[in-house]
Amino acid sequence: MPTLLVTGANRGLGLEFVRQYRAAGWDVIATVRESGEEVAALGAVVRRLDMADAAAVSGFRAGRPLDLLIANAGTYGPRDATDAAGAAEWLDTFAVNTVAPYLLARAVADEVREAGGKLVAVSTRMGSIADNDSGGFLAYRSSKTALNMAWRTLTLANRDLVCAVLHPGWVQTRMGGANAPVTPEDSIAGMRKVIEGLSQADSGEFFDYQGGRVPW
Repeated sequence: MPTLLVTGANRGLGLEFVRQYRAAGWDVIATVRESGEEVAALGAVVRRLDMADAAAVSGFRAGRPLDLLIANAGTYGPRDATDAAGAAEWLDTFAVNTVAPYLLARAVADEVREAGGKLVAVSTRMGSIADNDSGGFLAYRSSKTALNMAWRTLTLANRDLVCAVLHPGWVQTRMGGANAPVTPEDSIAGMRKVIEGLSQADSGEFFDYQGGRVPW
């Protein structure tokens, strides 16, 4: 069976990734920072991993060939930064949203290569510079923009692998809120379809959950 490694799996998009890939017959290694009971109940192998711990992330190994990495874990961070405390929180957001996914991808790249797999990061249209006409959400936007650049750099260093960043839509999760127009089920089903169709020609690109290209 193919194997998925997904981060931030204890709720929201991460939990739905686990649910759908397990239903499709995949083995799933799911990382969580805290509780993982619901993930384990779905039959996933649960591994503790704090994405703010750079040493733990860079030292992580699945211990088996990986057909797919989905770097999903993320945080909003402060909406603005006007003092030292805000700046520290902004930097913490970069650690989780930008640095950790890149470090993890580098850490497991050989395991993904062994399976001929793919490296995927969950980004957001809010990280698109071209699409930002409303401002706000400084830490989240800027850290996801940086993630996009890091993933393109990852692509160029691993030309034999398929790498991409995905926008999941505005989804009904704790982060997206109850008024979001997209359900987790539809978002993940769409991203799974996009991921399945990714080829070498798509490597380094930015897609939404419906397969459309997102402007940088």
